Amino acid sequence: MTEPLIELKGISKAFGNNKVLDNIDLTIYRGEALGIIGPSGTGKSTILRVIAGLTAPDSGEIYIQGVRRKGLIEDSADPIGISMVFQQAALFDSLSVEENVGFLLYQHSKLSRKRIRDIVHEKLEMVGLGGSADKYPSELSGGMRKRASFARAIISNPESPNEAPEVLLYDEPTAGLDPIASTVIEDLIRQLQCTQGVCSTYAIVTHQDSTIRRTADKLVFLYEGRVQWEGHVSDMDTTSNPLIRQFLSGSIAGPIHVVG
Repeated sequence: MTEPLIELKGISKAFGNNKVLDNIDLTIYRGEALGIIGPSGTGKSTILRVIAGLTAPDSGEIYIQGVRRKGLIEDSADPIGISMVFQQAALFDSLSVEENVGFLLYQHSKLSRKRIRDIVHEKLEMVGLGGSADKYPSELSGGMRKRASFARAIISNPESPNEAPEVLLYDEPTAGLDPIASTVIEDLIRQLQCTQGVCSTYAIVTHQDSTIRRTADKLVFLYEGRVQWEGHVSDMDTTSNPLIRQFLSGSIAGPIHVVG
């Protein structure tokens, strides 16, 4: 069987008395589009941060392309690049779109400013933001800010190809967007997956039904810090699992405890 690109074994994480991940096992294979779903507060975003190397688990092991990670991403480089798209886009308001997208290269490469600008413009074209380089985040719509964050996530230094992101992690990429803007983002996620030289593997956290169905192939359902169900997207319409049935229907009656 093909070796997992990313493998979590027995991952647990608590914040104070709140245990958000409880002995989680998770695998992601090359070329896979994994959807991570479940009620709010069940550790979905925490899993992404653990995979990205931004949050350390309390226990368990993380393997990236078969190599066990020790510490956080700042402690040692992974054998493959992993990039994350944050829920709120996380753009610097005081920087232009070009400066936001090219931030990593401006800060950590020896490329000329012109070369960086060329790379930034190429990535902006890929996400449908050609001509927006000199704008500021305040001048962009919510969907455009999300696309700018995509461009930043996929940018890499051509002189260090081993650092190019091979895996993208999306945290609620369509949150707060209207249905049309959401469709644009969902299409872009799939387009980037199919674009040569861009991340072909990704994991996406979402609550939105259209985003689940249009961007994911495989699903894992988290509840109470554990993987309670997993299967293909098409399986969620036929499963008898009461957690999935309640989640999809939005019913307040069922095994999922309604907070408040």
